[in-house]
Amino acid sequence: MKRLTTKEREIMELYWQHGPMFVKELLEYYAEPRPHFNTLSTTVRILEKKGFLGHKQFGTSYQYFPLVSEREYGRSSLAGVIKNYFDDSYLSAVSCFVKEEKISVEDLKALIEQIERPHE
Repeated sequence: MKRLTTKEREIMELYWQHGPMFVKELLEYYAEPRPHFNTLSTTVRILEKKGFLGHKQFGTSYQYFPLVSEREYGRSSLAGVIKNYFDDSYLSAVSCFVKEEKISVEDLKALIEQIERPHE
């Protein structure tokens, strides 16, 4: 899955929170000074090209909607970080978190116990 720029992510978060919208409606969620309509419209069309948004046509207007959920994007982002920064090794990533004290050994043990329990 392609990466989102900061501005693209900002727009996607609005679609994830509020659902299908026309660009005009999207613009209303921005504080002053709002981005120019054409700038926002261009970014929305880029998001559609990247496969993040789809649209329904209403006359000459398009209502855009998310094709990728926030959860799906988050999972792919994590997978990309693991691949690019930890040689595609989840073990290396977890080891790094333990070494950097971002996760305690006790938390890691609890996670292992949770994983080992049969699914109910």
